[in-house]
Amino acid sequence: MESSSRRAFFTGRRVAKTAWGQFSQRLRRVVGGTFYDDGEYDGYGRGRLVVQGVADARHARELCAEYGIVMVLDGIDYPTLPVGQSVLRVDPGREMTQCQPMPDASHLWFVQPGCLVGELQQAGLQQFDAFPSYLSVAACIADRTLMNWPTRQTWRSGLSLASVVLADGTTGVLGPFGADNKQPLGSLTLQSLVPQLFRLAADAPARECAESEYWPGRYRLDALMPEAGRVLNLSHLLLGHGGDLAWVDWMVFEALRDPVSPPVLKDWGKQAGEPGDHWYTAQGLDLQIKGMFDPCGIFPHPGQDL
Repeated sequence: MESSSRRAFFTGRRVAKTAWGQFSQRLRRVVGGTFYDDGEYDGYGRGRLVVQGVADARHARELCAEYGIVMVLDGIDYPTLPVGQSVLRVDPGREMTQCQPMPDASHLWFVQPGCLVGELQQAGLQQFDAFPSYLSVAACIADRTLMNWPTRQTWRSGLSLASVVLADGTTGVLGPFGADNKQPLGSLTLQSLVPQLFRLAADAPARECAESEYWPGRYRLDALMPEAGRVLNLSHLLLGHGGDLAWVDWMVFEALRDPVSPPVLKDWGKQAGEPGDHWYTAQGLDLQIKGMFDPCGIFPHPGQDL
């Protein structure tokens, strides 16, 4: 059997000696985007991938799962990078910036994750007017401090559909859910995950949290309990998820013309965590939701610095 060192001699490639080095070599070979290797510190690697297309994010997730590397959405403020693990930051980049009205539905806009908030503002999606124009849309919708809509009012985001890559690599489209829903759950993972989330939303801890004016948890389980007259939409589970639950390939937004901007969440512990304000209950829900979406820890937790 030919040794790896002999094979490397004939191919002109050096064989990496560390897991991070091997990961970096393989990632460079399969992606079309640009990978920046920031090196290793105390045995753990750090790097950043600017993706060129949806395939790059899928390749990155697959290799992160194989090598035990955390896949982090670039553009989110994290208090610290995960300790004891290598980290890959993934930037949607400027190759994934489509922002265009849907055919035969000019009030709906197809948006890729690398599109900037400022481009949506210019397109007339007024629900984005209060947000920083320089953010990618992926980072904006994942930012819990920005997606601080009142409890049961996640519809104010205008998010209609979201195509996601889950931690196990399966894909699906999250959107309106109910009798009139025309978007089936496209994978066995989603078919298992969604009923679990509904059961969690029906339990007493979730109902207790729903009594708060603003949802006290990181993950918007109140998306499954919309206010009367509003359509339940599974994509709203991703609002403010901090990059912890899934990778988002693309989104569809309704252009809202008379939005109410959410107050920016400041000092999460004080807003949601005063004694009696359901903060500890919400933490328990967050752990369960994270475990349902990402049992293997592909994505960060805890994620965004609140």
